[in-house]
Amino acid sequence: MVLLIALAGALGAVGTGFSSSQTSQNTESATASALLQHASAGRSGDSGYVVWQTPHATVTTASVKAEMSGLLGRIAQEPTVASVTSPYDAAGAAQVSSDHTVAYASVQFDHAATKEQQKSVKSLVLADDSAGVHVAVGGQAFGSEPAAGGPADAIGIVLAFVILVLVFRAVWVAVLPIITAIAGVGTAALTVMLLSHVVTIPSTALTLGALIGLGVGIDYALFIVNRHRGNLTAGMSVGDSIGASLNTSGRAVVFAGLTVVAALLGMTTLRLGVVTGMAEGAAVTVVLTVLAAVTLLPALLGFIGPKVLSRAQRRRLADPSSGGTERAGFWPRWATRVQARPRILAVAGLAVLIALAVPALSLRLGAADDGNLPTSSTNRQAYDLLSDGFGPGFNGPLQIAVQSHGKADQAAETRLVSALEHTSGIVSVTQRPVNAAQGVSEIVAVPSTSPEAAATSDLIDHLRADVIPQAEQGSTMKAYVGGTTANNDDFASTVTGKLPLFIAVITVLGLLLLVIAFRSLLIPLVGAVLNVLSIGVAFGATVLVFQNGFGVSLLGAGSGGPIESFVPPMIIGVVFGLSMDYLVFLVSRMREEWVRTGDNNRAVRVGHGETGRVIAVAAAIMFFVFGSFVFGGARVIAEFGVALSVGIVLDALLIRLVVVPALMHLFGRANWWMPRWLDRLLPSISVEGEIDSAPADAEVPPPAYAPVHGRP
Repeated sequence: MVLLIALAGALGAVGTGFSSSQTSQNTESATASALLQHASAGRSGDSGYVVWQTPHATVTTASVKAEMSGLLGRIAQEPTVASVTSPYDAAGAAQVSSDHTVAYASVQFDHAATKEQQKSVKSLVLADDSAGVHVAVGGQAFGSEPAAGGPADAIGIVLAFVILVLVFRAVWVAVLPIITAIAGVGTAALTVMLLSHVVTIPSTALTLGALIGLGVGIDYALFIVNRHRGNLTAGMSVGDSIGASLNTSGRAVVFAGLTVVAALLGMTTLRLGVVTGMAEGAAVTVVLTVLAAVTLLPALLGFIGPKVLSRAQRRRLADPSSGGTERAGFWPRWATRVQARPRILAVAGLAVLIALAVPALSLRLGAADDGNLPTSSTNRQAYDLLSDGFGPGFNGPLQIAVQSHGKADQAAETRLVSALEHTSGIVSVTQRPVNAAQGVSEIVAVPSTSPEAAATSDLIDHLRADVIPQAEQGSTMKAYVGGTTANNDDFASTVTGKLPLFIAVITVLGLLLLVIAFRSLLIPLVGAVLNVLSIGVAFGATVLVFQNGFGVSLLGAGSGGPIESFVPPMIIGVVFGLSMDYLVFLVSRMREEWVRTGDNNRAVRVGHGETGRVIAVAAAIMFFVFGSFVFGGARVIAEFGVALSVGIVLDALLIRLVVVPALMHLFGRANWWMPRWLDRLLPSISVEGEIDSAPADAEVPPPAYAPVHGRP
């Protein structure tokens, strides 16, 4: 509570400093942007446009002209509007479609304009929409970013509560993990807001942090609570049980959180500001949820005492003769079945995973434009109107920054304009000076295809590789293809080029951590391969829904299009980290039994049977928490929601509870082999806490869930 109050006070004093720029500093589009901005003295702020259509008249009709001129005049009077270019003025004469049914006005804001002031102008415009004149707004200034929190958080929390109550039959088991997760997410959100002044963090990091924090926070707390309940039913006192739970499951939670943080911070290798910022925000959230799980949660467990058990469990604990021990559940029986048929289940599970991952091979990165928004969105309506009136490429013009000095350069620039006019895929070319003293001008080339189309990307490559170099020959003129479309294309290429390094870094980190934790080579290798399959399944679902468009309209996320470029690194980091979590929770219990007995089959069966229920419940909670963000109307967040919910639930239920135990039964004692020289070289970290070992031939009592010879 003190931490929350202190962070809230600090935030109230300094506010936030979010940035959502996706510009990569070492690309041609970044060079073009910097050149134009410097030449124009950086005076331009955000811009947008007002578009209108007259279904039963023309936009030049006297009544329409009077109505829209009045609206544009009111917009121009807004204090943060720098200028309005009307199609009814000489400067905007080209802003009327050839059939005179669509027109638009450009609105330029100054640097002081806030998002709230831009929304005020947007509201002013939309209030003028009528049956006679349909008005819509679009562009950067009038875009909307998803807000953190809200209904999605509440829905996820409610569903998690219902699942926990239904499975564990104890209200406190449902309440404590949720309180812990909310405390972790709350402190993390305030911390991320403060960090936005130091590093580049987009505002979507708050929503992503809430999505990840709620899922892992509830899961981490649940693993500790579940172990605590088991200790209590075994006869431990509350205090001893809490200590023992933290020394076993608590260790696993800390180690699991470390693997997630390592995977997230591995994204810093990409050196992309917005991706790094989102990763850092998510890592802060995981750290604080782990901190809440090992500090706040034990304190709360101490307050409620034995009430963490259900009433039936408390009755059995008080009077063992009242009902005996609990009967064997589904997961212990399932663990026995997996041990009986490991080969069939391993092959079947791997076949299903590979089939689900196949669509990921057609992944195309880019940036979904306003044409992918729901048709109810005013930005989508403006996009469609401009496409109908001026062509699909009008929504994503290419801004070519040109720097020339002397007559030879001017002649080269003239050749370039002529070459662009005769280039297939370009429908119009406009040249304008930016700063004559510096020799900087801008050529605006409008493609014939939409901003997100693959043909537009091919056109950009063609201009850079062929058209511009030919025009530059024999001169010192330099031309750089920029603009939003080119920037998105460059960003996608940069991410694609750096993904192999990122995957290699987090895979090596994950392998090293697991080798240290489990003193094994085979288990980490199997885990790494299966983690890649988990990521493939997550990508496969994302491609099917958001790229190919299967069911995307039902989610309120518009239509099919390319996957946002910064989404795959985040999906890889989060899925890899959370997959490692489940592997840690599963195998740490197996290793605990292996060290105690030296029997591989027993260790795998007991670890599988005792952690199966809690892993399945945790996966269900993750699925519903992540899935609750899918229907928020924000495409980027919906992409995260689908990828993470599908990837994590299949990782837990199919990989960790079917394929991994089956393979470990097949591999036998080789699971736990490691060269002695490597064992001596690596640091010793006990994930499972202190274990009372027993020789392999010692008589070991069966686990409590498996009745043998009529006794528990």
